[in-house]
Amino acid sequence: MTPETVMEIGRNALAVTVMLAAPMLIIALVLGLVIGMIQAATQIQEMTLSFIPKLLGLVAVLAVGGHWMLGLIVDYTRDLIQAIPGLLLG
Repeated sequence: MTPETVMEIGRNALAVTVMLAAPMLIIALVLGLVIGMIQAATQIQEMTLSFIPKLLGLVAVLAVGGHWMLGLIVDYTRDLIQAIPGLLLG
């Protein structure tokens, strides 16, 4: 296994991680900003107020994109496992 192969596997792993995490992080960020603006406008500074909308947003993202996310990680894992003989012999 060459250093280039290791770097490629690591790069692919990071790309898959970013693709899996980005939808959830973006929704949590947007909902956090919206709830923060509402809290600032109404001067309600309850810390738990932003928890439920974020939780519901993440559940919605998982409900809508969960199939795609699962397919992505399964495909990556399958490709990685199938590449093991070539990595050991090559």
